Amino acid sequence: MQKGYFCLVLHSHLPFVRHPEYEDFLEEDWLYEAITETYIPLIWVYEKLLEDKVDFRVTMSLSPTLISMLTDGLLQARYLKHLNKLIELAHKEVERTRWQPEFQSLAITYLNNFCRARETFERFKRNLTLAFKNIQDAGKLEIITCAATHGYFPLMEVCPESIRAQTKVAVNQYERVFGRKPQGIWLPECGYVPGSDEILKEVGLRYFFTDSHGVLHGTPRPKYGVFAPVYCKKTGIACFGRDLESSKQVWSSVEGYPGDHDYREFYRDIGFDLDYEYIKPYIHPDGVRINTGIKYYRITGSENKQPYNFEAAREKAASHAGNFMFNRERQIEYLFDFMKRKPIIVSPYDAELFGHWWYEGPMWLDFLFRKFAFDQNIIKMITPSEYLFENPRNQAITPSLSSWGWKGYSEIWLQGPNDWIYRHLHEASFKMTELAKSFPSADGLLRRALNQALRELLLAQSSDWAFILSTGTHTSYAIKRTKDHLLRFLRLYEDVKANSIDIQWLADVESKDNLFPDLDYRLHQ
Repeated sequence: MQKGYFCLVLHSHLPFVRHPEYEDFLEEDWLYEAITETYIPLIWVYEKLLEDKVDFRVTMSLSPTLISMLTDGLLQARYLKHLNKLIELAHKEVERTRWQPEFQSLAITYLNNFCRARETFERFKRNLTLAFKNIQDAGKLEIITCAATHGYFPLMEVCPESIRAQTKVAVNQYERVFGRKPQGIWLPECGYVPGSDEILKEVGLRYFFTDSHGVLHGTPRPKYGVFAPVYCKKTGIACFGRDLESSKQVWSSVEGYPGDHDYREFYRDIGFDLDYEYIKPYIHPDGVRINTGIKYYRITGSENKQPYNFEAAREKAASHAGNFMFNRERQIEYLFDFMKRKPIIVSPYDAELFGHWWYEGPMWLDFLFRKFAFDQNIIKMITPSEYLFENPRNQAITPSLSSWGWKGYSEIWLQGPNDWIYRHLHEASFKMTELAKSFPSADGLLRRALNQALRELLLAQSSDWAFILSTGTHTSYAIKRTKDHLLRFLRLYEDVKANSIDIQWLADVESKDNLFPDLDYRLHQ
Protein backbone atom coordinates (compact mmCIF):
# COMPACT_ATOMS: atom_id res chain seq x y z
CA MET A 1 0.00 0.00 0.00
CA GLN A 2 1.34 3.39 -0.99
CA LYS A 3 1.62 5.56 2.12
CA GLY A 4 3.51 8.67 1.01
CA TYR A 5 5.62 10.57 -1.48
CA PHE A 6 9.29 11.34 -2.02
CA CYS A 7 10.34 14.49 -3.88
CA LEU A 8 14.02 14.74 -4.86
CA VAL A 9 15.15 18.25 -5.82
CA LEU A 10 18.53 19.09 -7.39
CA HIS A 11 19.49 22.76 -7.50
CA SER A 12 21.83 23.42 -10.44
CA HIS A 13 23.50 26.80 -10.40
CA LEU A 14 26.78 28.54 -11.18
CA PRO A 15 27.47 32.27 -11.28
CA PHE A 16 27.90 33.84 -14.71
CA VAL A 17 31.63 33.62 -15.46
CA ARG A 18 32.62 34.50 -19.01
CA HIS A 19 35.76 36.41 -19.94
CA PRO A 20 36.28 36.75 -23.71
CA GLU A 21 39.04 39.28 -23.01
CA TYR A 22 41.27 36.40 -21.82
CA GLU A 23 42.21 33.25 -23.71
CA ASP A 24 42.16 31.22 -20.48
CA PHE A 25 40.40 32.26 -17.30
CA LEU A 26 40.75 30.20 -14.14
CA GLU A 27 37.22 30.64 -12.77
CA GLU A 28 35.66 29.45 -16.05
CA ASP A 29 36.83 26.00 -14.94
CA TRP A 30 33.92 25.98 -12.46
CA LEU A 31 31.61 25.46 -15.43
CA TYR A 32 33.82 22.94 -17.21
CA GLU A 33 34.21 20.79 -14.10
CA ALA A 34 30.48 20.86 -13.42
CA ILE A 35 29.64 19.84 -17.00
CA THR A 36 32.07 16.92 -17.01
CA GLU A 37 31.50 15.68 -13.48
CA THR A 38 27.83 16.50 -12.77
CA TYR A 39 25.61 17.61 -15.64
CA ILE A 40 26.67 15.06 -18.26
CA PRO A 41 26.74 12.14 -15.74
CA LEU A 42 23.21 13.11 -14.65
CA ILE A 43 22.12 13.08 -18.31
CA TRP A 44 23.60 9.57 -18.64
CA VAL A 45 21.64 8.40 -15.60
CA TYR A 46 18.36 9.89 -16.84
CA GLU A 47 18.78 8.56 -20.38
CA LYS A 48 19.61 5.03 -19.20
CA LEU A 49 16.59 5.01 -16.88
CA LEU A 50 14.40 6.06 -19.81
CA GLU A 51 15.95 3.39 -22.02
CA ASP A 52 15.28 0.75 -19.35
CA LYS A 53 11.72 2.05 -18.91
CA VAL A 54 12.23 2.81 -15.23
CA ASP A 55 9.50 5.04 -13.84
CA PHE A 56 11.28 7.80 -11.93
CA ARG A 57 10.69 11.43 -10.98
CA VAL A 58 13.17 14.18 -10.20
CA THR A 59 12.83 17.94 -9.88
CA MET A 60 15.79 20.00 -11.03
CA SER A 61 16.42 23.71 -11.19
CA LEU A 62 18.58 25.14 -13.96
CA SER A 63 19.46 28.68 -12.96
CA PRO A 64 19.27 31.38 -15.66
CA THR A 65 23.01 32.12 -15.38
CA LEU A 66 23.80 28.42 -15.84
CA ILE A 67 21.49 28.22 -18.86
CA SER A 68 23.15 31.33 -20.29
CA MET A 69 26.58 29.71 -20.03
CA LEU A 70 25.44 26.32 -21.34
CA THR A 71 24.02 28.02 -24.44
CA ASP A 72 26.93 30.43 -25.04
CA GLY A 73 28.98 29.68 -28.17
CA LEU A 74 32.28 30.93 -26.74
CA LEU A 75 32.00 28.86 -23.57
CA GLN A 76 30.86 25.83 -25.54
CA ALA A 77 33.98 26.03 -27.73
CA ARG A 78 36.20 26.56 -24.70
CA TYR A 79 34.66 23.59 -22.93
CA LEU A 80 35.37 21.36 -25.91
CA LYS A 81 38.99 22.54 -25.91
CA HIS A 82 39.15 21.81 -22.17
CA LEU A 83 37.70 18.32 -22.69
CA ASN A 84 40.12 17.52 -25.51
CA LYS A 85 43.02 18.39 -23.21
CA LEU A 86 41.62 16.05 -20.56
CA ILE A 87 41.38 13.27 -23.14
CA GLU A 88 45.00 13.88 -24.14
CA LEU A 89 46.07 13.79 -20.49
CA ALA A 90 44.08 10.59 -19.86
CA HIS A 91 45.83 8.91 -22.80
CA LYS A 92 49.17 9.83 -21.22
CA GLU A 93 47.99 8.52 -17.86
CA VAL A 94 47.07 5.15 -19.37
CA GLU A 95 50.66 4.93 -20.62
CA ARG A 96 52.29 6.29 -17.44
CA THR A 97 50.46 3.82 -15.19
CA ARG A 98 51.13 0.73 -17.32
CA TRP A 99 53.16 -0.83 -14.46
CA GLN A 100 50.60 0.20 -11.85
CA PRO A 101 47.51 -1.93 -12.51
CA GLU A 102 45.67 -0.51 -9.47
CA PHE A 103 45.87 2.91 -11.19
CA GLN A 104 45.78 1.99 -14.87
CA SER A 105 42.27 0.56 -14.73
CA LEU A 106 41.13 3.91 -13.32
CA ALA A 107 43.07 5.81 -15.99
CA ILE A 108 41.27 3.78 -18.67
CA THR A 109 37.92 4.51 -16.98
CA TYR A 110 38.65 8.24 -16.96
CA LEU A 111 39.70 8.13 -20.62
CA ASN A 112 36.51 6.32 -21.61
CA ASN A 113 34.35 8.72 -19.59
CA PHE A 114 35.98 11.81 -21.09
CA CYS A 115 35.51 10.44 -24.61
CA ARG A 116 31.91 9.55 -23.84
CA ALA A 117 31.34 13.04 -22.42
CA ARG A 118 32.61 14.55 -25.66
CA GLU A 119 30.26 12.36 -27.67
CA THR A 120 27.31 13.41 -25.49
CA PHE A 121 28.27 17.08 -25.73
CA GLU A 122 28.44 16.92 -29.53
CA ARG A 123 25.27 14.80 -29.79
CA PHE A 124 23.29 17.70 -28.32
CA LYS A 125 25.05 20.20 -30.58
CA ARG A 126 27.03 21.44 -27.55
CA ASN A 127 23.83 22.67 -25.88
CA LEU A 128 23.09 20.49 -22.84
CA THR A 129 19.83 22.27 -22.09
CA LEU A 130 18.43 20.25 -25.01
CA ALA A 131 19.22 17.04 -23.13
CA PHE A 132 17.38 18.17 -20.01
CA LYS A 133 14.48 19.41 -22.14
CA ASN A 134 14.16 15.94 -23.65
CA ILE A 135 13.95 14.34 -20.20
CA GLN A 136 11.33 16.89 -19.13
CA ASP A 137 9.31 16.31 -22.31
CA ALA A 138 9.38 12.57 -21.51
CA GLY A 139 7.57 13.35 -18.24
CA LYS A 140 10.25 12.18 -15.80
CA LEU A 141 11.99 15.46 -14.96
CA GLU A 142 10.42 18.72 -13.81
CA ILE A 143 12.74 21.63 -14.54
CA ILE A 144 12.15 24.69 -12.39
CA THR A 145 13.64 28.13 -12.64
CA CYS A 146 15.58 30.34 -10.23
CA ALA A 147 16.14 34.09 -9.89
CA ALA A 148 17.88 35.64 -12.91
CA THR A 149 21.35 35.89 -11.36
CA HIS A 150 20.66 34.13 -8.04
CA GLY A 151 19.89 37.40 -6.26
CA TYR A 152 19.19 36.88 -2.56
CA PHE A 153 15.61 38.08 -1.96
CA PRO A 154 15.65 38.75 1.83
CA LEU A 155 18.40 41.37 1.35
CA MET A 156 16.65 42.92 -1.67
CA GLU A 157 13.39 43.53 0.18
CA VAL A 158 13.88 47.31 0.27
CA CYS A 159 13.63 47.36 -3.52
CA PRO A 160 10.87 44.97 -4.64
CA GLU A 161 11.41 46.16 -8.23
CA SER A 162 14.67 44.21 -8.20
CA ILE A 163 12.97 41.05 -6.92
CA ARG A 164 10.39 41.48 -9.67
CA ALA A 165 13.08 41.91 -12.34
CA GLN A 166 15.05 38.90 -11.07
CA THR A 167 11.88 36.80 -11.29
CA LYS A 168 10.49 38.05 -14.60
CA VAL A 169 13.80 37.76 -16.43
CA ALA A 170 14.10 34.16 -15.22
CA VAL A 171 10.58 33.21 -16.31
CA ASN A 172 11.01 34.82 -19.73
CA GLN A 173 14.27 32.96 -20.34
CA TYR A 174 12.72 29.65 -19.24
CA GLU A 175 9.85 30.02 -21.71
CA ARG A 176 12.26 30.81 -24.54
CA VAL A 177 14.52 27.82 -23.80
CA PHE A 178 12.02 25.13 -22.80
CA GLY A 179 8.92 26.18 -24.74
CA ARG A 180 6.62 26.20 -21.71
CA LYS A 181 6.05 28.20 -18.55
CA PRO A 182 7.88 27.13 -15.38
CA GLN A 183 5.70 25.78 -12.60
CA GLY A 184 8.07 26.39 -9.71
CA ILE A 185 11.12 28.33 -8.61
CA TRP A 186 14.12 27.61 -6.45
CA LEU A 187 14.53 30.73 -4.32
CA PRO A 188 18.27 31.51 -4.25
CA GLU A 189 19.83 30.17 -1.04
CA CYS A 190 16.26 29.10 -0.09
CA GLY A 191 15.87 32.76 0.86
CA TYR A 192 12.23 33.63 1.46
CA VAL A 193 10.89 36.95 2.66
CA PRO A 194 7.14 37.38 3.31
CA GLY A 195 5.52 39.22 0.44
CA SER A 196 7.86 37.97 -2.28
CA ASP A 197 5.28 35.31 -3.10
CA GLU A 198 3.08 38.10 -4.47
CA ILE A 199 5.69 38.66 -7.19
CA LEU A 200 5.86 34.91 -7.86
CA LYS A 201 2.09 34.93 -8.38
CA GLU A 202 2.36 37.84 -10.82
CA VAL A 203 4.48 35.75 -13.19
CA GLY A 204 2.39 32.59 -12.88
CA LEU A 205 4.60 30.47 -10.63
CA ARG A 206 2.81 27.88 -8.48
CA TYR A 207 5.34 26.85 -5.82
CA PHE A 208 8.73 27.40 -4.20
CA PHE A 209 10.94 25.77 -1.56
CA THR A 210 12.26 26.92 1.81
CA ASP A 211 14.45 25.37 4.45
CA SER A 212 12.58 23.57 7.22
CA HIS A 213 12.21 26.52 9.57
CA GLY A 214 10.68 28.67 6.82
CA VAL A 215 7.60 26.49 7.16
CA LEU A 216 7.90 25.39 10.80
CA HIS A 217 8.15 29.00 12.04
CA GLY A 218 5.25 30.15 9.90
CA THR A 219 2.06 31.72 11.24
CA PRO A 220 -0.02 29.85 12.26
CA ARG A 221 2.14 26.81 12.94
CA PRO A 222 1.73 24.18 10.20
CA LYS A 223 -0.34 21.20 11.26
CA TYR A 224 1.80 18.69 9.34
CA GLY A 225 5.19 20.34 9.74
CA VAL A 226 7.29 20.05 6.57
CA PHE A 227 5.56 16.83 5.51
CA ALA A 228 2.88 18.63 3.52
CA PRO A 229 3.19 21.86 1.55
CA VAL A 230 1.46 25.00 2.77
CA TYR A 231 -0.21 27.74 0.80
CA CYS A 232 0.85 31.35 1.35
CA LYS A 233 -2.18 33.09 2.86
CA LYS A 234 -2.42 36.06 0.51
CA THR A 235 -1.50 34.41 -2.75
CA GLY A 236 -2.15 30.67 -2.60
CA ILE A 237 1.39 29.95 -3.81
CA ALA A 238 2.54 26.58 -2.45
CA CYS A 239 5.61 26.37 -0.23
CA PHE A 240 7.47 23.07 0.26
CA GLY A 241 9.78 22.71 3.28
CA ARG A 242 13.00 20.71 3.34
CA ASP A 243 13.14 17.47 5.33
CA LEU A 244 16.26 17.62 7.49
CA GLU A 245 16.60 13.91 8.21
CA SER A 246 16.83 12.72 4.60
CA SER A 247 18.87 15.74 3.52
CA LYS A 248 21.55 15.33 6.16
CA GLN A 249 21.89 11.64 5.40
CA VAL A 250 23.27 12.59 1.97
CA TRP A 251 24.91 16.01 2.11
CA SER A 252 26.88 15.67 5.34
CA SER A 253 30.50 14.73 4.58
CA VAL A 254 30.90 13.64 8.23
CA GLU A 255 27.67 11.78 8.99
CA GLY A 256 26.39 11.25 5.44
CA TYR A 257 27.23 8.79 2.70
CA PRO A 258 29.84 10.89 0.81
CA GLY A 259 32.34 10.54 3.66
CA ASP A 260 32.48 6.73 3.43
CA HIS A 261 36.05 5.41 3.30
CA ASP A 262 35.42 3.42 0.09
CA TYR A 263 34.43 6.50 -1.90
CA ARG A 264 36.82 8.53 -4.00
CA GLU A 265 38.91 11.20 -2.28
CA PHE A 266 38.16 14.61 -3.79
CA TYR A 267 41.33 16.31 -2.57
CA ARG A 268 43.92 13.95 -4.11
CA ASP A 269 44.13 15.02 -7.76
CA ILE A 270 47.03 14.45 -10.16
CA GLY A 271 47.00 18.18 -10.89
CA PHE A 272 48.64 18.56 -7.49
CA ASP A 273 50.25 15.13 -7.03
CA LEU A 274 52.33 14.68 -10.19
CA ASP A 275 55.59 16.22 -11.32
CA TYR A 276 55.16 19.84 -12.34
CA GLU A 277 56.77 19.53 -15.78
CA TYR A 278 54.60 16.52 -16.63
CA ILE A 279 51.35 18.16 -15.58
CA LYS A 280 52.21 21.71 -16.70
CA PRO A 281 50.46 21.56 -20.13
CA TYR A 282 47.20 20.60 -18.41
CA ILE A 283 46.98 23.17 -15.61
CA HIS A 284 46.45 26.90 -15.88
CA PRO A 285 48.84 28.69 -18.27
CA ASP A 286 49.99 30.90 -15.39
CA GLY A 287 51.36 27.77 -13.73
CA VAL A 288 48.64 27.50 -11.09
CA ARG A 289 47.98 23.87 -10.23
CA ILE A 290 44.32 22.93 -10.58
CA ASN A 291 42.10 19.88 -10.26
CA THR A 292 42.04 17.82 -13.44
CA GLY A 293 39.34 15.40 -12.31
CA ILE A 294 41.73 12.44 -12.46
CA LYS A 295 41.99 11.05 -8.93
CA TYR A 296 43.37 7.66 -7.91
CA TYR A 297 42.75 7.42 -4.16
CA ARG A 298 39.85 6.65 -1.89
CA ILE A 299 38.98 8.51 1.30
CA THR A 300 40.42 5.64 3.37
CA GLY A 301 39.92 7.38 6.74
CA SER A 302 43.56 8.17 7.38
CA GLU A 303 46.45 10.18 5.97
CA ASN A 304 47.77 7.05 4.28
CA LYS A 305 45.39 7.06 1.32
CA GLN A 306 44.75 3.75 -0.43
CA PRO A 307 44.07 3.23 -4.15
CA TYR A 308 40.48 3.77 -5.19
CA ASN A 309 38.55 0.61 -6.02
CA PHE A 310 35.70 1.41 -8.39
CA GLU A 311 33.84 -1.86 -7.88
CA ALA A 312 33.98 -1.57 -4.09
CA ALA A 313 32.67 1.99 -4.36
CA ARG A 314 29.89 0.84 -6.67
CA GLU A 315 28.84 -1.84 -4.19
CA LYS A 316 28.84 0.75 -1.41
CA ALA A 317 26.71 3.13 -3.51
CA ALA A 318 24.16 0.35 -4.03
CA SER A 319 24.17 -0.42 -0.31
CA HIS A 320 23.73 3.24 0.60
CA ALA A 321 20.86 3.62 -1.89
CA GLY A 322 19.14 0.66 -0.24
CA ASN A 323 19.75 2.11 3.20
CA PHE A 324 18.34 5.48 2.15
CA MET A 325 15.22 3.86 0.72
CA PHE A 326 14.76 1.70 3.84
CA ASN A 327 14.97 4.79 6.07
CA ARG A 328 12.45 6.65 3.94
CA GLU A 329 10.06 3.69 4.08
CA ARG A 330 10.18 3.63 7.87
CA GLN A 331 9.89 7.42 8.00
CA ILE A 332 6.86 7.40 5.69
CA GLU A 333 5.16 4.58 7.60
CA TYR A 334 5.55 6.40 10.90
CA LEU A 335 4.34 9.72 9.48
CA PHE A 336 1.39 8.11 7.69
CA ASP A 337 0.15 6.52 10.91
CA PHE A 338 0.65 9.78 12.82
CA MET A 339 -0.71 12.25 10.23
CA LYS A 340 -3.58 10.13 8.86
CA ARG A 341 -2.68 11.39 5.39
CA LYS A 342 0.11 10.67 2.93
CA PRO A 343 3.21 12.71 3.83
CA ILE A 344 5.68 14.09 1.32
CA ILE A 345 9.40 14.05 2.05
CA VAL A 346 11.20 16.85 0.19
CA SER A 347 14.96 16.29 -0.14
CA PRO A 348 16.78 19.14 -1.90
CA TYR A 349 20.51 19.19 -2.65
CA ASP A 350 22.99 21.18 -4.71
CA ALA A 351 23.25 19.21 -7.95
CA GLU A 352 27.03 19.65 -7.97
CA LEU A 353 27.24 17.38 -4.92
CA PHE A 354 26.47 14.50 -7.28
CA GLY A 355 29.55 13.72 -9.33
CA HIS A 356 31.72 16.73 -8.61
CA TRP A 357 32.06 16.57 -4.83
CA TRP A 358 30.70 13.05 -4.44
CA TYR A 359 32.01 11.07 -7.41
CA GLU A 360 29.64 8.17 -6.80
CA GLY A 361 26.61 10.47 -6.46
CA PRO A 362 25.14 9.87 -9.95
CA MET A 363 25.67 6.13 -9.47
CA TRP A 364 23.84 6.34 -6.13
CA LEU A 365 20.95 8.17 -7.78
CA ASP A 366 20.70 5.48 -10.46
CA PHE A 367 20.50 2.73 -7.84
CA LEU A 368 18.02 4.77 -5.79
CA PHE A 369 15.63 5.40 -8.69
CA ARG A 370 15.66 1.72 -9.62
CA LYS A 371 15.09 0.59 -6.04
CA PHE A 372 12.17 2.98 -5.62
CA ALA A 373 10.69 1.64 -8.87
CA PHE A 374 11.13 -2.10 -8.26
CA ASP A 375 11.96 -2.87 -4.61
CA GLN A 376 9.12 -1.26 -2.67
CA ASN A 377 5.50 -0.14 -2.97
CA ILE A 378 5.15 2.20 0.01
CA ILE A 379 6.58 5.40 -1.50
CA LYS A 380 5.76 7.13 -4.76
CA MET A 381 8.39 9.41 -6.32
CA ILE A 382 6.70 12.65 -7.33
CA THR A 383 7.30 16.18 -8.55
CA PRO A 384 5.76 19.19 -6.78
CA SER A 385 3.34 19.85 -9.64
CA GLU A 386 2.11 16.26 -9.57
CA TYR A 387 1.72 16.39 -5.80
CA LEU A 388 -0.36 19.58 -5.93
CA PHE A 389 -2.57 18.04 -8.62
CA GLU A 390 -3.17 14.94 -6.49
CA ASN A 391 -3.43 16.85 -3.19
CA PRO A 392 -4.97 20.28 -3.85
CA ARG A 393 -6.18 20.87 -0.26
CA ASN A 394 -3.43 22.22 2.00
CA GLN A 395 -3.17 24.54 4.99
CA ALA A 396 -2.75 28.29 4.43
CA ILE A 397 -0.11 30.09 6.53
CA THR A 398 2.44 32.87 6.23
CA PRO A 399 5.92 31.29 5.97
CA SER A 400 8.76 32.81 7.94
CA LEU A 401 11.67 34.83 6.62
CA SER A 402 14.45 32.27 6.29
CA SER A 403 17.38 30.90 4.32
CA TRP A 404 19.48 27.80 4.36
CA GLY A 405 23.14 27.96 5.29
CA TRP A 406 24.73 28.86 8.63
CA LYS A 407 22.02 29.60 11.26
CA GLY A 408 19.34 29.91 8.57
CA TYR A 409 18.75 33.68 8.66
CA SER A 410 20.97 35.36 6.07
CA GLU A 411 24.15 35.42 8.15
CA ILE A 412 26.27 33.87 5.38
CA TRP A 413 25.29 36.73 3.05
CA LEU A 414 25.39 39.54 5.59
CA GLN A 415 28.47 39.62 7.81
CA GLY A 416 31.79 41.40 8.18
CA PRO A 417 33.49 40.43 4.89
CA ASN A 418 30.47 41.21 2.71
CA ASP A 419 28.14 43.63 4.53
CA TRP A 420 29.52 46.59 2.55
CA ILE A 421 27.88 45.34 -0.65
CA TYR A 422 24.23 46.04 0.09
CA ARG A 423 24.09 49.80 0.44
CA HIS A 424 25.59 50.00 -3.06
CA LEU A 425 23.21 47.40 -4.47
CA HIS A 426 20.20 49.16 -2.96
CA GLU A 427 21.26 52.55 -4.31
CA ALA A 428 21.81 51.04 -7.76
CA SER A 429 18.36 49.41 -7.60
CA PHE A 430 16.72 52.74 -6.85
CA LYS A 431 18.60 54.34 -9.75
CA MET A 432 17.53 51.55 -12.12
CA THR A 433 13.89 52.08 -11.18
CA GLU A 434 14.37 55.78 -11.84
CA LEU A 435 15.75 55.03 -15.32
CA ALA A 436 12.96 52.60 -16.17
CA LYS A 437 10.29 55.13 -15.21
CA SER A 438 12.06 58.06 -16.89
CA PHE A 439 12.28 56.31 -20.28
CA PRO A 440 9.03 54.34 -20.80
CA SER A 441 9.69 53.65 -24.50
CA ALA A 442 13.35 54.08 -25.37
CA ASP A 443 14.81 52.66 -28.58
CA GLY A 444 18.09 52.56 -30.46
CA LEU A 445 21.29 53.34 -28.59
CA LEU A 446 19.44 54.56 -25.52
CA ARG A 447 17.55 51.27 -25.24
CA ARG A 448 20.81 49.32 -25.53
CA ALA A 449 22.34 51.35 -22.73
CA LEU A 450 19.30 50.92 -20.49
CA ASN A 451 19.17 47.17 -21.12
CA GLN A 452 22.87 46.87 -20.33
CA ALA A 453 22.40 48.88 -17.14
CA LEU A 454 19.87 46.31 -15.97
CA ARG A 455 22.24 43.46 -16.92
CA GLU A 456 25.02 44.98 -14.84
CA LEU A 457 22.72 45.47 -11.86
CA LEU A 458 21.47 41.89 -12.07
CA LEU A 459 25.03 40.56 -12.23
CA ALA A 460 26.08 42.67 -9.25
CA GLN A 461 23.14 41.26 -7.26
CA SER A 462 24.33 37.65 -7.56
CA SER A 463 24.41 36.06 -4.11
CA ASP A 464 27.52 34.14 -5.16
CA TRP A 465 29.83 37.11 -4.62
CA ALA A 466 28.73 37.61 -1.01
CA PHE A 467 28.91 33.85 -0.42
CA ILE A 468 32.47 33.66 -1.76
CA LEU A 469 33.50 36.56 0.47
CA SER A 470 32.05 34.78 3.51
CA THR A 471 33.95 31.56 2.75
CA GLY A 472 37.29 33.30 2.13
CA THR A 473 38.01 31.58 -1.20
CA HIS A 474 38.45 33.47 -4.49
CA THR A 475 37.71 36.65 -2.54
CA SER A 476 39.64 38.97 -4.86
CA TYR A 477 37.57 37.72 -7.80
CA ALA A 478 34.28 38.18 -5.92
CA ILE A 479 35.22 41.74 -4.91
CA LYS A 480 36.28 42.56 -8.47
CA ARG A 481 33.07 41.22 -9.96
CA THR A 482 30.89 43.15 -7.49
CA LYS A 483 32.75 46.40 -8.09
CA ASP A 484 33.05 45.96 -11.86
CA HIS A 485 29.31 45.49 -12.37
CA LEU A 486 28.38 48.31 -10.03
CA LEU A 487 30.85 50.71 -11.67
CA ARG A 488 29.61 49.76 -15.13
CA PHE A 489 26.04 50.32 -14.00
CA LEU A 490 26.90 53.74 -12.54
CA ARG A 491 28.68 54.82 -15.69
CA LEU A 492 25.70 53.80 -17.80
CA TYR A 493 23.39 55.65 -15.41
CA GLU A 494 25.44 58.84 -15.69
CA ASP A 495 25.83 58.52 -19.45
CA VAL A 496 22.10 58.04 -19.96
CA LYS A 497 21.25 60.99 -17.71
CA ALA A 498 23.75 63.19 -19.54
CA ASN A 499 22.68 61.92 -22.98
CA SER A 500 26.32 61.05 -23.65
CA ILE A 501 26.62 57.31 -24.36
CA ASP A 502 30.01 56.01 -25.44
CA ILE A 503 29.12 53.57 -28.24
CA GLN A 504 32.48 51.76 -28.31
CA TRP A 505 32.62 51.30 -24.54
CA LEU A 506 29.01 50.11 -24.50
CA ALA A 507 29.70 47.56 -27.25
CA ASP A 508 32.69 46.24 -25.32
CA VAL A 509 30.63 45.78 -22.15
CA GLU A 510 27.80 44.18 -24.12
CA SER A 511 30.25 41.66 -25.58
CA LYS A 512 31.51 40.67 -22.12
CA ASP A 513 28.26 40.60 -20.16
CA ASN A 514 26.04 39.22 -22.90
CA LEU A 515 23.50 37.12 -21.00
CA PHE A 516 19.72 37.55 -21.48
CA PRO A 517 19.83 38.84 -25.10
CA ASP A 518 16.09 39.65 -25.06
CA LEU A 519 16.27 41.62 -21.79
CA ASP A 520 13.88 44.57 -21.42
CA TYR A 521 14.95 47.29 -18.95
CA ARG A 522 11.29 48.10 -18.25
CA LEU A 523 10.99 44.92 -16.17
CA HIS A 524 12.62 46.85 -13.31
CA GLN A 525 9.59 48.83 -12.14
